[in-house]
Amino acid sequence: MPTHASILLIDDSPGECELFRTALTQTGLDVVLYTEQDADAAWHFLSSRAGHEPLPSIILLDWHLHKMHGDEFLKRLRANPHVAAIPVVVFTTSDDASDLSTSYALGANGYVVKPDTFDQLVAFVAALCRFWLQWNRVPQMSESRC
Repeated sequence: MPTHASILLIDDSPGECELFRTALTQTGLDVVLYTEQDADAAWHFLSSRAGHEPLPSIILLDWHLHKMHGDEFLKRLRANPHVAAIPVVVFTTSDDASDLSTSYALGANGYVVKPDTFDQLVAFVAALCRFWLQWNRVPQMSESRC
């Protein structure tokens, strides 16, 4: 894993965030997990880090957020050259074909329906980290603010 491997999980359910954190711990991987419960807070998190601290290696985005829907966040992210290259995997309970199509049309790098069991979640987190944090490469992003 890269030295500063990190995940930003954007999910409006504190329970889902804690479950993900527990699953990540179960993998034994050295990955920092940041969580935000809405897209505005996530945008503020990214803006405050840009140019000062490493940006997340990947963003996991719940598609059906309460305040700003996932599609709006993804449009905003992809329109900003300072953060546009961060891989985004939609991580949602929705198995709706239109959500899937829309997410890819707006620049999502992946779409995963949340696993049904904790063991499946641990397996998913391990696979996610291996691919996106170990094998995948992204271009350097500009050092200025969002």
